[in-house]
Amino acid sequence: MPSVIADDLVQPFQIDPFGLRGRLVRLGPLLDEILTRHAYPEPVAAILGEAIALAAALAGALKYDGIFTLQTKGDGPVHLLVADIASDGAVRGYAQYDEGKLAKAMAHGEVWGSVPRLLGAGYLAFTVDQGEHTDRYQGIVELQGASLAACAHHYFRQSEQVEAGLKVAVARLPDAAGVRRWRGGSLMVQRLPPEGEAPRREAAEEGWRRAVILMSSSTSAELVDPGLAPEALLFRLFHEDGVRAHRRHDLAARCRCSRERVEAVLRLLPAEERVAMKQDGRITVTCQFCSTAYGFDEEAINALVDS
Repeated sequence: MPSVIADDLVQPFQIDPFGLRGRLVRLGPLLDEILTRHAYPEPVAAILGEAIALAAALAGALKYDGIFTLQTKGDGPVHLLVADIASDGAVRGYAQYDEGKLAKAMAHGEVWGSVPRLLGAGYLAFTVDQGEHTDRYQGIVELQGASLAACAHHYFRQSEQVEAGLKVAVARLPDAAGVRRWRGGSLMVQRLPPEGEAPRREAAEEGWRRAVILMSSSTSAELVDPGLAPEALLFRLFHEDGVRAHRRHDLAARCRCSRERVEAVLRLLPAEERVAMKQDGRITVTCQFCSTAYGFDEEAINALVDS
């Protein structure tokens, strides 16, 4: 009986001789659940999938206790993408798009994964939020590049503290029953500025160039292949340079919304806004991430005001 290959994880690794670190992200049921929940058009689902896979790779590079968020805003058909990763492995994401603009863009050619055609001009932002009593970190870069990975490369090129190579892939593949399911993957290799004597720096530079070439040789099919174990892919790519895998981090599609949080927001709204939200005497609030609907009748609304 064949063994089950793990999915929905971040696999950290290290290439010892050159002090390089990396993460391999593999997304299966998690990604399919998030993308199919909203019945997005395929190009929208695909680029949101790329955003989630990219966010997982970037979040894995950080030590934080809170929320890492990747967000894009642009003037294209998909005017907003949000993907966030909690430090406990909870993942969620959503997209906002204009149906008319999207139909027009699709009529003029292939838009799958294209940042210029789908997102347009705008920015890509990374945010780390560790709570109300800590400073938020945010990095922002213009949407410059054909893909989200290329836009992230542009951000890293502007940074003097870290160099990184990135590869992201998303696809819909048939499962054992023949049902097409979304899958995603990403691979990131990074290094700090080389230190030490000139020969050591030169060796580190050569090792870095080699690692980026090897990373680039991985195919999109390999990144999303449900039959290829993450450690097997890492061995295939980097075994000659002494790759070492560390403990995996599990990921899960899990929203942070709750009725209590919605109640807290409604309680803070001015009375006239609550009145404007009513339809047939009820207020219904739907979570943008998970599509869960929270309903409040007159009695529940009055109880909020009186509490």
